[in-house]
Formats: sequence, structure tokens, C-alpha cells
Amino acid sequence: MPKPNLTPEVLNAALQGLEAQQARLDAQIAEVRRVLGARPQQPSAPAETPKLKRKMSAAGRRRIAAATKKRWAEHHRKQAEAARKTEEPAAVKKAAPKKTAAKTLKKAAKRTAKKTAAREPKTAVAEAATQPAVVEGASE
Repeated sequence: MPKPNLTPEVLNAALQGLEAQQARLDAQIAEVRRVLGARPQQPSAPAETPKLKRKMSAAGRRRIAAATKKRWAEHHRKQAEAARKTEEPAAVKKAAPKKTAAKTLKKAAKRTAKKTAAREPKTAVAEAATQPAVVEGASE
């Protein structure tokens, strides 16, 4: 494939053609914006210097943290009081008898005994399966 001959005259002509296309496209974009009702775009302002962030002192951060903790403590205190007020009438109306420690231990012992009893036959079957079968009266 032959190389194109890129002389300065050819490059200048290409540049003029591209600039003409750009001007035509800019005009079309402006027309579409006008139809949409948008204001014509102004050239962008020069870049502004970035604004510096304000720094807070350590003492200021401590004061804010203390105030926040105080607000949350008050909030939680009010929630606890409200919960206590709503729970008291229900507790007075319906007081369920509490289980004693002895009853709880007795039930736990029964459950353990049931589990152990359920496991024992399985263990005996497993042991019998691992031992060789002995047949009486059989001779080799």
C-alpha cells in the first residue's frame, strides 16, 4: 500500500476542512439548543482557584463529640423510660410463674437421657458390623 503524500499544503487543506466541519457542527448544536430553550453556551470562565477547606481544632471536635454523646444519652434515656412505662402494665396483668432451677435441671437431665438411649442401639449395631461373624459348629 503506497504511503500518502503528506505535504504541508495537504495538511493545511485538511485542517481548513476540519475547521469548517467544526463550525458547521457548532452552528447545528446552537440551533438545537435554541429549539430546546436552553441559553446559548458562554465560553467557560477561567478556572477558579480551589477553595481551601476549613480546618477544625481538636478542641472543637471534642466539644462536638461531647454534645453528640449527650444528645444520644438523653435519647436513649427517654426510650428506656417509655419502654418501662409500657411494660409495667403488661407485667402487672400477666405474671407468669418462673421455673425454678431444680425443674430446669431435671428437664435437661431427661433430655440427655433420651438422647443417650437413642444413641446406644446404633452404637451396638455399628460394633457388631465391625466384628467378624462367628458361626458355631462351622469347620474349615
